[in-house]
This record gives sequence, structure tokens and C-alpha cells, in this order.
Amino acid sequence: MTSSSQRDAIAQIVVRSAQMRAIEECMFAAGMPVAALMEKVAGLLARQLLARLGRSAIVGVIVGPGHNGGDALVIARELHHQGYPVRIWQPFPQLKELTQAHANYARHLGIPWLEFSPFLAECTAIVDGLFGFGLEREISGETAAQIRKINRSGKPIFSIDLPSGIHTDTGEVLGEAIKASHTFCLGLWKQAVLQDSAIDYMGNVELIDFDIPLPDIDAVLAETQRCYRITRESAIAALPLPRPLLSHKYTNGHLLLVCGSQQYAGSAILTGLGARASGVGMLSIAVPESLKHLLVAQLPEALVIGCPETEEGAIAKLPDSINLQSYQAIACGPGLTRSTLSIIEQLLHSPVPLILDADGLNNLVTLGISHLHQRKAPTILTPHAGEFKRLFPQIKIMPDRIHAARQAATESGTVVILKGAKTAIADPEGTVWVNPESTPALARGGSGDVLAGLLGGVIAQGSATVIDAASAATAAVWWHGQAGILAAEDRSVLGVDAFHLTEYLTSSILARE
Repeated sequence: MTSSSQRDAIAQIVVRSAQMRAIEECMFAAGMPVAALMEKVAGLLARQLLARLGRSAIVGVIVGPGHNGGDALVIARELHHQGYPVRIWQPFPQLKELTQAHANYARHLGIPWLEFSPFLAECTAIVDGLFGFGLEREISGETAAQIRKINRSGKPIFSIDLPSGIHTDTGEVLGEAIKASHTFCLGLWKQAVLQDSAIDYMGNVELIDFDIPLPDIDAVLAETQRCYRITRESAIAALPLPRPLLSHKYTNGHLLLVCGSQQYAGSAILTGLGARASGVGMLSIAVPESLKHLLVAQLPEALVIGCPETEEGAIAKLPDSINLQSYQAIACGPGLTRSTLSIIEQLLHSPVPLILDADGLNNLVTLGISHLHQRKAPTILTPHAGEFKRLFPQIKIMPDRIHAARQAATESGTVVILKGAKTAIADPEGTVWVNPESTPALARGGSGDVLAGLLGGVIAQGSATVIDAASAATAAVWWHGQAGILAAEDRSVLGVDAFHLTEYLTSSILARE
């Protein structure tokens, strides 16, 4: 029997098409009959549908040529036995042998087989069993036109494994694709579910666990370059919780923020508020001297260090009193301006974990990625898509953001946080974690500053290894996203500004049990 902890671990794993196919082949080689697996999976899907369909539903089932179509036919059979009126549409004449056997039995039961137009007119809900994982070719011609009509029908669509027409690995739309209301991802999460390019097609996504043996997964997946879906449990496990009863401020990390300018004073405040919410024991903030009083007013517990400034109001240099070795982490960049090249170069020589965000990244573009290779301590880069393109112009970011983050991290030797609707975090070994939940409420100026401070505070409370830095990054990204979701529920998507976002950071960890 698989333990609950093993099942939780399996539920975090994300696979590509070739990996899923190889895992299934391991199961079949070990003696699991294909027909038995189809019955098990489709039975689970039928139960999910029964819980969601009203008794008056007329269920239209789209049957594709492969085993995805076989799953759909078993569902049709089970719904028929439960008294639901079922209609079947089969776009292609040839079916795989097992799928054809289920088609024969469905006809024997008297389930109506319809042409496309009456099928779409009669059904009130649709089960999409057209194509499963592994589709490579583009959908075109009459099939593409029929999919467009299905999407325009406004009827709820339940897709098996993936919406038909979505590339399993990249999430790319292959010509035309079903826009599902609900997607039941089978066995393991597919990469497409966590790609920004597929968001508009997935609807609500749920994993259907059909008890894949963990040894079969491990036999296929390498220990490095795995991909994981961040969960609440995995994120909280990476946070410094619970704290020992005898802890004090000097044992809970000391973070240095280097941020702000007269032009972008708010960035320093927001970064500081993000760091405050992390619970870091000590917080120092280096800002231009003219901003010191603003920071003290907003963050009275912080040690605010006034720095010499340029005529434009940016930090000219760090004071000699700052000992970079005395901190557990440094976060640099929000609001600095691009005139602080020498400061970034100095911080790159620091012996502690370094987070580069915003103008920290913009200045790094000028210095060159090669400067990162000299560092001994972990470096964490936090680019959005535009910054990523400037940092890594040779890496194509779309449609496969997971691959892009992995390639950037391995080439630069850093932890890369590629921000987006599905933020991807990659470490230098090529392992990637993706945050599945976020909100467009975070698409506002200052949200990234809050994340930079929060991330710095979490890292400062951990140990200074790349593995721990990557784990801290997954926790901070998840935490930040959950705060945004809670804030949007209270204030609406349009009502979440970066300042109020920081207020929700302290409640989001314990929410949503």
C-alpha cells in the first residue's frame, strides 16, 4: 500500500509527454492490463462527473481514435447506466482496438451515435475525449471548425487529461483547442497545466490519482531536472516554522535591503514591508540619505542606513560602515535606477546569498551574466518576461516557460524565478518548481518589490546553500501568491495595491486549511 506521504509526493510531480508514456509502459510491463487501467481511470472520471452534473443533463461524449476516446466511452457507458441521456460523436472512423471494443458495447447498449450538428444541439454538457496527452500535430480543417463551434456553444466542457489541441509539454495551442470548463489531469500533472500559454484553455484543473507506483515514476525520472507543482504543504515545509522557543532576533536572520531612490522612494518602502512580513529577525535597509526619514516612519523597527547619493537622488555608494559579511542575505534592486552599476558589482563579491530584482537585474545586463560565475554563495534572479529577455536573449521564453527557466538557471548557475501567472523557479541543477495558483490582482506596480523583500527575509532565516535558497524561493513565491488571492477575495482584483498586499502576507499562511 502506498503511504499518504508517498501519495502527497506523487501529487507534486509534473511530467512531460515522453515521461508519462514511459511510466505507463513500466506499469504495463509489470503486468497491469491496459484494459484494467482504462476501466479504473474512466470509473474515477465517471464518479467525478456524477458529482458535478445535474440530473437533467444530456451528456455529449466526444470519442477520439485513441485510448482517450476509450476512456470517454467507458464514461458514456457508466453515465448511461446511471440513467443519464448520453449522445456520442465520433469524428474519425478508425479507432484503436480497445477503444473500438468499448464503442461496440456502447452501440449494443443503444446509446445514440450522432453527427456533429445534432450532437451539439442536443447535449447540455460535453465530455472531451478527442485527444489525450502526446498530441503533436496541428488540428486544422473541419475538426478545427467543429472545435470552434463547441467553444462558442457556452456549454460546460469536461476534458480528459488535457483539453484536446493543447501540447502536453509546452501548453501551446496546436492550431485549435477545446476551451475546457474543467480538466481532469490523469495520474500525474502534465507540464501544459502549469504553462502560461494554456491558462485560457484549462478551466478548473483537478488531478485524478490512479495509484501509479512510486518505483515506476522513479525508474523513469532522473533525480535532477525534475519538475514539481508547489503545494501548500511543500511551501510551508520550506519556511522556518515552527521557531524554537529559545530563538531571538539574532538567530532569526539579518537581511540587508539595498533599494530606493528619490524617483522611486515607494519601492524601498514596499520592499521593506515585504521583508517585515517574512518575520526576519533583523532588517537593515540601505537607501539614499534623503529617504532615511521616510523609511524610519514606515518601518521603525528597521535599521535604516543613509547612503551618499548622486545628483539624481540614487545611491552613489555604500557606506564603509556596511560589512557585507555580517548579513545572512542581501536583496538588491527595487527602485535603485540604472546608475548604480558599481554597487551591483560590489554586491556580487559578497559572501552571502544575494537576490537581484528590478534594477539589480537591469544593471546585471550591463555587467554581463558571466559575473555571476565568480560567486560562491547562492544568487537568486527574479525576472519578469521583459527582464528575462534582456538577461538571456538567446533563450526563447515562450511557449515553454518551464524549459526557459531551467536553461537560464543551469547556464547562469543561479536560482531563477521567472515571474508570471504560473511563476517557475529553477535551480542550477535544472530542477523546476511551478506555482499553480496566483491572481491577476498581482499585475500591478510594486508587487514585485514586495516579493523581493519577502524572499530576502525567508532566505535570511535559512542556511546559505543553493538547495535551501531554491526551497525558500518556492515558499516565498507561493506565500506571495496566496496573499494576493486572499486580498483579491476581500478587496476585488482591481482593489489590491502593493501596500495592502503586504497586510495579507501575515494571514495567508494559516488560511485555506
